[in-house]
Amino acid sequence: MPPRRQHYRGRNPARAHSIAELRAMAARRLPDFCLEYLDGGADDELALARNRRALDEILLLPRTLVDVSQRELAVPLFGTDIALPAVIAPTGFNGLLTHAGDRVLAEAAHAAGIPFCQSMVSTVALEDIAATGVRHWMQIYPFKDRDNLAAVVKRAEHAGCEAIVLTTDASVFGNREWDRRNYRAPMKLAWRKLLDVGLHPRWVLDVLVPHGMPRFRNLGDFLPPGMDSAKNAAAFLAAQMDTSLTWEDLRRLRDLWPRRLLVKGVLLPEDALRAQEAGADGVVVSNHGGRQLDCAPAPIETLAAVRQAVGAEMTVIVDSGFRRGSDFVKARALGADAAMSGRATLYGLAAAGAAGAARALEILRGEMERTLGLIGCARMDEVDARYVGRG
Repeated sequence: MPPRRQHYRGRNPARAHSIAELRAMAARRLPDFCLEYLDGGADDELALARNRRALDEILLLPRTLVDVSQRELAVPLFGTDIALPAVIAPTGFNGLLTHAGDRVLAEAAHAAGIPFCQSMVSTVALEDIAATGVRHWMQIYPFKDRDNLAAVVKRAEHAGCEAIVLTTDASVFGNREWDRRNYRAPMKLAWRKLLDVGLHPRWVLDVLVPHGMPRFRNLGDFLPPGMDSAKNAAAFLAAQMDTSLTWEDLRRLRDLWPRRLLVKGVLLPEDALRAQEAGADGVVVSNHGGRQLDCAPAPIETLAAVRQAVGAEMTVIVDSGFRRGSDFVKARALGADAAMSGRATLYGLAAAGAAGAARALEILRGEMERTLGLIGCARMDEVDARYVGRG
């Protein structure tokens, strides 16, 4: 950035003009340990950087003398139009960013006309998310105890969730060194980080003072009463993550779940094909936002091959690294039905709660609409490989 340029320094999210400016606002409001949790990746954070670099290297090829006076962003997803080719990604512990963060994000998604995928390790009960009226998807992890997994699935069915998203790339936790450095013991902050918390009174008053540390409301059924704290839930998850998961387990989940089923964590065409053969309705091409295997390819790099492998009938969604509306247009051009927004909308949430989350989606929408006009395409559902090139 040229030395005279500065991001907006105030608190009003309406004055932020990019996701980068919302991130700068979030960085001022959050304690260090929260920002590190939000920003960080695995190992040397090579995958984190690659996700952005791969998107930056994709060119959009503009057509000229095209009437783009009226532009339409809606695209079909599972038989029903969504207002933008976007889904709010499943992200855990959002109550650490603002009170009831998952519900705030769900309400923003509902207002924007897009689905919200809730993380199993969210801090709002899935029934409370269902009450917002949003198109509600539920992400789950593979539990060793199949009865526990079945209980979560049944709970999601009773709450009216449209889809289950099975995360398959996190059975072994990625090496997030900077996260670990922030704690002197599991879920106990290092002393220097505790001191830093006191320097962020807005966050303290929003998150800690009225409500205490957020709790994992969707894991309470598996823990003793009153033991759904972050520390206890983290220990439960570490013990329950199943490293023996196979394609046969996916088939059993297919038999258990009557609605849409997606597999998240697919990077290879052959795995997408196996998911399709096992009965999945869709895949999420993902490297977990650069938080798992640090030497993994960027999902946008393998997206076109995945789409070619599974054909036009299977739903293909992509995530990791999306910060601009033009990134979503690139994803459509390479074969995605939609892309998931993780950190982009979390930066808005962390910057200014409900107003920040809404502003993040407003920024992305405006950038998508502008990009369509600039490439000479009036409809998002007409964006295809003709519009994309490589630098």
